[in-house]
Amino acid sequence: MEHQAFMQLALAEARANVLEGGRPFGAVLVRDGQVIARAANGIHLDHDPTAHAELLAMRAAGRALGSPRLDGCVIYASGQPCPMCLAAMHLSGVAAVYYAYANADGEPYGLSTAAVYAQMALPLAQQRLPVQRLTPEGEEELYRAWQERRP
Repeated sequence: MEHQAFMQLALAEARANVLEGGRPFGAVLVRDGQVIARAANGIHLDHDPTAHAELLAMRAAGRALGSPRLDGCVIYASGQPCPMCLAAMHLSGVAAVYYAYANADGEPYGLSTAAVYAQMALPLAQQRLPVQRLTPEGEEELYRAWQERRP
């Protein structure tokens, strides 16, 4: 399959989700020209704020591949990935991302994450969400304990 065909699959997931009462987001994860996983936004199903189509497809792909690493995988998404999804793609080794609709396209419908991108570009101290380090006194062994238990 070609890029256009994979994107059509992602858009089909999004359209089907709209008909089921969900948001217009779908994703397809591909490796070596094969669809590994596909998903639609599931926030409306179980009220999980992280149930974005891209994350659900990545979770399914991790299970299918038996690894949290998605090196060499490509994601096709109906909408521009939000910062959460994009961060997960970076952390898991996704090789490339293609999307059909940009934040600007979704803005008139309340479907843009541009404001979140803007907040996250600010230094932590300037963001609206307070993020502060709080390490209890005497707490210093957690990472060392993890390192010592690794095979």
